[in-house]
Amino acid sequence: MVLDGLSELLASFIAVVFVLTVHEFAHAFVAYRCGDPTPKLYGRLSFNPLKHFDPVGLICFALVGFGWAKPVPINPNNFKKYRLGLGLTACAGVVVNYLCALLFYPLCLVTVQYLPDIPFLAPLLRYFTYCLYAYSLSFCVFNLLPLYPLDGFRIVDALNKKRGKVYRFLRDQGRYILLALVAESFICRLFVSFGITQMSWFNLLGWIMQFATKYLGFPILALWGLAFGMPVSSLWGLLVW
Repeated sequence: MVLDGLSELLASFIAVVFVLTVHEFAHAFVAYRCGDPTPKLYGRLSFNPLKHFDPVGLICFALVGFGWAKPVPINPNNFKKYRLGLGLTACAGVVVNYLCALLFYPLCLVTVQYLPDIPFLAPLLRYFTYCLYAYSLSFCVFNLLPLYPLDGFRIVDALNKKRGKVYRFLRDQGRYILLALVAESFICRLFVSFGITQMSWFNLLGWIMQFATKYLGFPILALWGLAFGMPVSSLWGLLVW
């Protein structure tokens, strides 16, 4: 039991490191390819996780499974095509995370269904591949919220030429709103863990994530359901071991 707990903790941490790093590298790579050398000058064109971690965002991820990394610095004036470069850079992270979820889902199914029950190693690999899928999808969804410093705000920034009161509010107060949502989600989960299940009704971030992942995750489940020749419900059941 202790070994299983340790393996889950280790698997979760490694998965978070991978998901955050790939996400931020995608931003840096696309910005660089669009003509902006700023990410490379700041050392962000790298797969080194230490280059991308935001301490507060990482702690939030560890507490409730939602968080963020350090935003990649860019100078949109360097883009060959300003609006196109800004839009592609903003979308790069969430697109890569979704593609990762698409690729990791069948890997997760294979480890759950066919991996022999080797002590410590089996639960480690099963939970690790599950976390890669789940965190990739949840990080994709979470980053679509239009709050600074998330990608959703950058997408709004790329599509909207106006800089009115709503834009300034999301930019200036976005981080505080995120912290409030994470704190509220953590408190609700804490009460639920003590048996007060009604508190799950008030988990705003949880409702947002459940709604979004239900619809954004369905194409992945449906696609691999066809490939495995199994209904979506059966495939999902294999993950809940």
